[in-house]
Amino acid sequence: MEQRHLGRTGLRVSRIGLGTLTWGRDTDEHDAAEQLKAFWDAGGTLVDTADVYGGGKAEYLLGRLMDRLVPRQDLVLSTKAGSVPDPDRRTDGSRGHLLAALDASLDRLGTDHVDLWQLHAFDPYTPLEESLQALDIAVRTGRARYAGVANFCGWQLAKAGTWQLAGDRTRLAGAQLEYSLLQRGVEREVLPAALDLGIGLLPSSPLGRGVLTGKYRGGTPTDSRGASETMAPFVEPYLDDAASRIVDAVTTAADGLATTPLHVALAWVRDRPGVTAPIVGARTARQLTAALSVETLSLPDEICRALDDVSAPVHRYPDHDWSTL
Repeated sequence: MEQRHLGRTGLRVSRIGLGTLTWGRDTDEHDAAEQLKAFWDAGGTLVDTADVYGGGKAEYLLGRLMDRLVPRQDLVLSTKAGSVPDPDRRTDGSRGHLLAALDASLDRLGTDHVDLWQLHAFDPYTPLEESLQALDIAVRTGRARYAGVANFCGWQLAKAGTWQLAGDRTRLAGAQLEYSLLQRGVEREVLPAALDLGIGLLPSSPLGRGVLTGKYRGGTPTDSRGASETMAPFVEPYLDDAASRIVDAVTTAADGLATTPLHVALAWVRDRPGVTAPIVGARTARQLTAALSVETLSLPDEICRALDDVSAPVHRYPDHDWSTL
C-alpha cells in the first residue's frame, strides 16, 4: 500500500487507515484479529483508536493483538483523549485529564508510546493553550511521537495550529474529521486551514457511515449498522433524499467503471487535496479486504467532476467573493 507523509512532518502512514470504533463492543477479538491481520498483510500501517472506544476495550483488544499477532514496530498507532462519558460535559481538555488519559491508554495498549496522539475534541471550558500543552508534554516525554487534533472546526484548528507554530512547540501533524461525499463540511474552513498550516487530514467515516456502499438503497439490512440499536442513530442522518441522489450517482459511476460504489466513494475522498489517509472501520475482515482492494483504483477526472457536482455543499458568503453574490 502506498505510504504518505502526515502533513508537513516526517511521519509516513499508509494511505488507508484502520478504524477500531466498534472493537470490544460490536467487534469481538476473533473478528478484530482477522481485520488487523488482513490490514497488515495488505501493507497497512495506520491503526486508529481512542480511549473511549468500547469504554477502553478497543485499546485493550488492540494491545492484546499487537502482543501476539502483529509486531508493534510495524504499526503507526494513533489514539485520542478528551472525550468523556458525561452528558453535562462531553469533553475534558484539561492538562491533568489528558495526561492521565494518555497514561491509561498506554497501559491498555501495552506500549510505552503512541505514534500519534490527538485531542479528541475542542473543550470550550479549558484554555486551548492548556490542552495544547498536554500535547507538548506527551511528545517531550516520549509518550507520543507526533500530535494532532480531531473534530476541531476551522477557527479552532487555525488557532491551535498557529499557536503551536508560534513558539518552540510540537507542530500539529494531523486533524481527524468526518469527510465523505455525504459530508463535505470540512471543505469550507477546516481543509483550507489544514493545507495552509501543513496539517494532514485523516477523514473518518469516509463511506458516509456505510451509506455510500449502496447497501441501504433497498432498505436496511438486518446485519448492518443501521439495524443496530447502538449505531442506527449514527446512520440515520444519511438516509434522506439528498443522500440518496448522491448514492445513485456513486452507483452509476461504479457501474461505468466496472467496480463497486465502495471503491468509488473511498477513492474519491482518498485522493482529495490535503487528505493523507481515510480511516476505514469495518464489521468483518471480508468487508475490510474489499475496502483495501481500492489501492489500484484512480478515478477519471470526469467522474470526479460529476461526483463533485452532485454532492457540492452550499458555501456562499464569506467563502465566495462577495461581489458575485
